[in-house]
Amino acid sequence: MKLENDPLAAFWMPFTANRAFKAAPRLLSSAKDMHYTSSDGRQVLDGTAGLWCVNAGHCRAPIVEAIRKTAGEMDFGPTFQLAHPLAFELATRLAALMPEPLDRIFFTNSGSESVDTALKIALAYQRARGEGTRTRLIGRERGYHGVGFGGISVGGIVNNRRQFGTLLTGVDHLPHTHDLAANAFTKGRPQHGAHLADDLERIVALHGAETIAAVIVEPMAGSTGVLIPPLGYLERLREICTRHGIVLIFDEVITAFGRLGGATAAEVLGVTPDIITMAKGLTNAAVPMGAVAVSRVIHDAVVEGGPDGIELFHGYTYSGHPLAAAAGIASLDLYRDEGLFERAADLSGYWQDAVHSLKGKPHVIDLRNLGIVAGIELEPRAGAAGKRAMELFHKCFDTGLLIRVTGDIVALSPPLILEKAHIDEMIGRIGDLLATVD
Repeated sequence: MKLENDPLAAFWMPFTANRAFKAAPRLLSSAKDMHYTSSDGRQVLDGTAGLWCVNAGHCRAPIVEAIRKTAGEMDFGPTFQLAHPLAFELATRLAALMPEPLDRIFFTNSGSESVDTALKIALAYQRARGEGTRTRLIGRERGYHGVGFGGISVGGIVNNRRQFGTLLTGVDHLPHTHDLAANAFTKGRPQHGAHLADDLERIVALHGAETIAAVIVEPMAGSTGVLIPPLGYLERLREICTRHGIVLIFDEVITAFGRLGGATAAEVLGVTPDIITMAKGLTNAAVPMGAVAVSRVIHDAVVEGGPDGIELFHGYTYSGHPLAAAAGIASLDLYRDEGLFERAADLSGYWQDAVHSLKGKPHVIDLRNLGIVAGIELEPRAGAAGKRAMELFHKCFDTGLLIRVTGDIVALSPPLILEKAHIDEMIGRIGDLLATVD
């Protein structure tokens, strides 16, 4: 096949306006600590930890060395009926970070795979305990659970569902918790909205508890615009799920590994689910990897209660990949040795004050924060939703700051090694540029 002259043509980019990007590409050439370097040699402050994932900063030497060393010793080791020590070591380390009793770990390769795995485990558990009629899965509006058909089915992003449909039947959705009228410019968790969890009782009454296997929610929804859980909301979900025998799954692909000031959002917010999904910060994004933490009760029902042989017919070629496991262990070491979870908690007050200093800036209709996360919601242009935030995204990048936008919402989630000066630079830059956006 003849090669094209255009070096950008072959790569069909994910979640990207490909025609617009390739007409005016913005390329990254390297990264270190808090900054990317653009292809034209400019330093770009990373306000998004890549994609919510580089929590310890870029190209950290201990992680790089762990990957390099492992690649020279064992490039791949299967975990189907065999295993290698690094996978067990990482699982043990990870289990110790999870809230009790979530001490059984299943490895995947991404957040999407972690979600599909969690849904399968929930279904297997209900079947193992003699509740095979429990096949219905409950998600939430404006929820993002990856791009597998399971995640799309329980997710609540209209464009994903509209374009591809869903393969899972028996899915329902809770209402989202975002209430701009009641909670605009709240610092931290909003007071209003705990009652929205009670809609699960309506769904139970509609379908019958005996048909519902699991509820899956993000403790804090990130990709759909930084939607902060109202006080009491997650506690109410937990109580309803427990009472009706429903598995509660927290999708912590974004919130795990320090983003909210602790190992998990479950720890920080004081609500323990039955299953937690993870990815992103698990390896500091250096090697793709995901994981699912499962309660001992669920694990034992499936593994100890099943017949001889394979208990769960599920897995991936790269589950527990040696390079990923090495990166995960090195990442957990960095988080511990540098106190990055505690650092995030300590900086959260300064971060909150800085973010809310944008109140009154042009186009800003809401500001939201939790841990080291912020959502800056802009008023949409008439008939051109999302255009104003995308223009701000381009202006920020061109002047040395990487942000993320979803519709007209700017999301910030920088690496946890940031200093106060970085916070000042991010918020100051955004504040200045908002005045230049029509």
